[in-house]
Amino acid sequence: MIAYDLQCSGGHRFEGWFEDSKAFEQQCRQGLIACPVCNDTDVTRIPSTFAIKGIKHAAPAIPPQRRPLSEQEIMARAVMHFVENNFDNVGTDFAKEALKIHYGASEPRNIRGVSTAQEEETLRREGVEFFKVPLPDPSESTPSSSDS
Repeated sequence: MIAYDLQCSGGHRFEGWFEDSKAFEQQCRQGLIACPVCNDTDVTRIPSTFAIKGIKHAAPAIPPQRRPLSEQEIMARAVMHFVENNFDNVGTDFAKEALKIHYGASEPRNIRGVSTAQEEETLRREGVEFFKVPLPDPSESTPSSSDS
């Protein structure tokens, strides 16, 4: 469990306990977190004064302004969503599965996964068509995926 210091748009401070940061964000988006004083659901996390030596009352945090997404970001998210929902993730077996499909040992289907440079060269030599799309990992890392 994680305890967050929270503040409503009316300036009331209170504490909330959540399983993790994703649980907080999801509940906040759904309007499930409400100020116990005024019932306001416009709630933000604020810095905790617990670990800040010598500060008795921290100034209210100003919530960050969310910038609108660019057209490229919107398109990238749409592509990522489409690939995640319409391609079988075969992980590190991408090259093996692509070759099976190419030679008719497996039913044709959309697949995604990862491959090494050596595996990609083998696929090219065998005439397997594929393309690489860099997809950000939900955990904020940036591995690449190959799709056929």
